[in-house]
Amino acid sequence: MKHKVYLTWEQVDTLVTILKHKVLDKLPEIDSVTGIARGGLIPAVMLSHKLGVPYTQAVGPNTLVVDDICDSGVTLKDAPGVYTATLHYKSSAISKPNVYASLLLNENQWLVYPWENEDSNTIQGYLDKQE
Repeated sequence: MKHKVYLTWEQVDTLVTILKHKVLDKLPEIDSVTGIARGGLIPAVMLSHKLGVPYTQAVGPNTLVVDDICDSGVTLKDAPGVYTATLHYKSSAISKPNVYASLLLNENQWLVYPWENEDSNTIQGYLDKQE
């Protein structure tokens, strides 16, 4: 059983600000942002505001694709586009975002973002359905 860590809106805002600075430093060509449904939508919109670029659903050559976490890495591996960003990244993942705000060292943590249900399962939905 994984230990749940509940994040606040203030913590998410701080992480998005960290992403903003990393994007400006490492990916200055970004001209739009999109989010992976469901977890990436809110941080993508927040990041688009902070960067001053539009949120879009169409992925262009310089669109940044945002997700909340790169846990297993499966979602990012199959993500559209060239550039990816996440609030959190686990180094055990099979893929790595271009930029991330925080590296998770504790593999036994299950992050619960403020837009999720507090009683969320400690396994990703698509993995739960495969078992």
